[in-house]
Amino acid sequence: MTGTLRVLIPSFPASNEGTAAWDAVVATFNEEYPGVTVEPDFATFGNLNEKISTSLAGGKPYDILVTGVGWVPPFASQGAYLDLEQFGVTDKSLSEDAVPAIVPAVTYEGAVYAYPLIMGAKPMAYSRAAFEAAGLDPDSPPSTLAELTAAAEKLTVQDDSGKITRAGFDFWAAASNYRQAYVSVLGALGRDLYEDGEPGFDGAEGAEALDWMSDMINVSKVEEFGQKSASGAPLLLTGEAAIGFTGGYIDCAAVTQELCDDLEFFNLEDSDQAMFSGGQVASIGAGSKLADAAWGFIQALATPEAVASMSELNFAVPAASGAGDSEIVQSNPASAFVYDNLQFVVFEGGAANWLDLRDSFNTELDKALLGQGSSADILKGLAEKSK
Repeated sequence: MTGTLRVLIPSFPASNEGTAAWDAVVATFNEEYPGVTVEPDFATFGNLNEKISTSLAGGKPYDILVTGVGWVPPFASQGAYLDLEQFGVTDKSLSEDAVPAIVPAVTYEGAVYAYPLIMGAKPMAYSRAAFEAAGLDPDSPPSTLAELTAAAEKLTVQDDSGKITRAGFDFWAAASNYRQAYVSVLGALGRDLYEDGEPGFDGAEGAEALDWMSDMINVSKVEEFGQKSASGAPLLLTGEAAIGFTGGYIDCAAVTQELCDDLEFFNLEDSDQAMFSGGQVASIGAGSKLADAAWGFIQALATPEAVASMSELNFAVPAASGAGDSEIVQSNPASAFVYDNLQFVVFEGGAANWLDLRDSFNTELDKALLGQGSSADILKGLAEKSK
């Protein structure tokens, strides 16, 4: 087989490590397909949607598209992806090869349109030292939203002027970026953002979740709106927060082993346990003339070595079943916790027009968090846009 595979992929950053990891994937693929050239388009999640839409409109679609959780229904509904059943992939087979929780995120109307690679969860964690200093039991994490509020209030440190010098809680969200945190809180109250393609956020639980987030900022005052570290890292890892969201992979050598040893991880919980997760999944473009080679490239991306590199580069864990004992998962406490708790993950997306709604969610949630409208009314408006 000869030809050129066009690959749209956000998984490998422009760094020495990213380049080396990408080259290794291509080398593995070319062992089976030596006559096929791989042409990468290293996108970011900021321009991924635009690139896909432009390629479809211009009649030059990609052969392979690596996207995120929530992206499958919008493009599968447009006929942009191949059904992977022709390569032996069904929801049943995928439940054996991958973590079962990811399967619904890569299916649309009963067919599988993407193969899971990695899962980028955002677990909760806290500092044992901060808990002890505040008189809290470091072996008993909060188990409800009310308990989390009470703990965060005790953990907040302010200067004489009232300015927060250490946040009691960190949403790890800049302005217009609270969407994923909202999905986590909503999940803890027992609802998914979308359920069978219909809004699951416009009921009492949805408003309660958004009201709780607003109260943490405006009433309990445990974090400033949009507060973030200079590096963009979770405030917990920079010492600027005592409890909050963090990433699914921590480089203990970079942040110090002492900090890693001080962290305890737990899930948001109220009605249910919940842990937000994004992820990266690989699809084959419906217009590909090299579909077999494209499937071969996805298999190269899904090798344990490749997903380990992608996990480290993207603060994630492998989506493959049986990866719990892998070196990448056991290398740090965040990844070990995440992989052991993937049965509790909640995802964003689920609607066919999700990619049109993401930005609306960001701006509308901000209005509630800034007291510019009621949570119930704002969520009702978003539900209307979902139809």
